[in-house]
Amino acid sequence: MVETKTPPAYHIPIKEWAEDDRPREKLMNKGIKTLSDVELLAILLRTGSKSESAVQLAQRILSQNDNNLNTLAKLNVNELKKYKGVGPTKAVTVNAALELGRRRKRSDIIHRSKINSSKDAFTVLLPLLNDLPHEEFWLLMLNRSNTIIKTELISRGGVSGTVADSKVIFKSSLENLASSIIVAHNHPSGNLTPSNEDIVLTEKLKAAAKLLDINLVDHLIVAENNFFSFADEGIL
Repeated sequence: MVETKTPPAYHIPIKEWAEDDRPREKLMNKGIKTLSDVELLAILLRTGSKSESAVQLAQRILSQNDNNLNTLAKLNVNELKKYKGVGPTKAVTVNAALELGRRRKRSDIIHRSKINSSKDAFTVLLPLLNDLPHEEFWLLMLNRSNTIIKTELISRGGVSGTVADSKVIFKSSLENLASSIIVAHNHPSGNLTPSNEDIVLTEKLKAAAKLLDINLVDHLIVAENNFFSFADEGIL
């Protein structure tokens, strides 16, 4: 990540703005939903620098991340600190706020929801796998009515892959008396095409599941708010 924009040499401090234009006062007087993404980020940053306000700093950070909160959420503390005007405290605050947002999405998952299609599974898995800069492998365990019993993180890896241990997958499935399972992992690159390793793993899991009288319903690959379903493509 390389800084490409030079901040203006002069700016009007936020405290000199009209009260209705100051992010904090606007939030208190008009409600949080009236604030833009830039204004919310500016509140987290609290201050700018001698050459730009907190709002201008927030604008610069967002503009260099495609004005996309999902892209911003992928940055870690060290990457945030590369922006001029963002020190350790600001970087930690922004990183923590974005992680809270991600965890809120996860907590909104109804674990007793019923899975009737690959899209239903994707809806449950997206908050778990979206925005991640590394690969993770997740397991959904279902009862006989295809209702989710439990979701479990099986492994976490690097940018290019993660190792999914079939013994761990089926140990947990048996302990939770799962009748069916759905496995899923993400591709941080955004490419939904399954690798040869993905295909081999799916075949291995399918064979093991059959021996244990557990139905492998699907294997999903999640990337950039979209998904690939091995079941839908007829290769499961």
